[in-house]
Amino acid sequence: MYKIGTTVIYRSEGVCRITDITVKRFRDKKIEYYVLKPVYKENSEIFVPKDNLELVGKMKRVMTKEEIYSLINNMPNEESIWIANENDRKEKYKEILVRGDRTELVQLIKTLYVHKQNQKQVGKKLHLADERFLKDAERMLYDEFAFVLDITPSQVLPFIVGEIEGA
Repeated sequence: MYKIGTTVIYRSEGVCRITDITVKRFRDKKIEYYVLKPVYKENSEIFVPKDNLELVGKMKRVMTKEEIYSLINNMPNEESIWIANENDRKEKYKEILVRGDRTELVQLIKTLYVHKQNQKQVGKKLHLADERFLKDAERMLYDEFAFVLDITPSQVLPFIVGEIEGA
């Protein structure tokens, strides 16, 4: 299905390159694995069993530049997905991170960013769990944007703002 050298998005690990396809023996069974190396985590390696359809299904192709520009152009139109009930909010936001759907990640980032600004205006901070959701969603999306656009992750937000303001 995937070849060595292919770049994919894998769950919350972000952008990964398939560096090898290897066989490991567990008990009396040989299992073939994709070996993933996260692009932005140098000392990390992930082994994904090729026959585990659920885990292999979490490997997604990297977006194209055109798809990224389309996502950026649609950002101002994305609706808020704020949920007042903290437990319901945590559950929903966790699901979004697990799915890794880029449009949902944009909605999550926008929602939490706006809420963070509103909290700041009244002298409050964003709830710790919401701050973590925001950081995780930003990392997932920004790492992919940075990789595809050939910029650093720290340049992604200014790039997005520039694109939206220039539209």
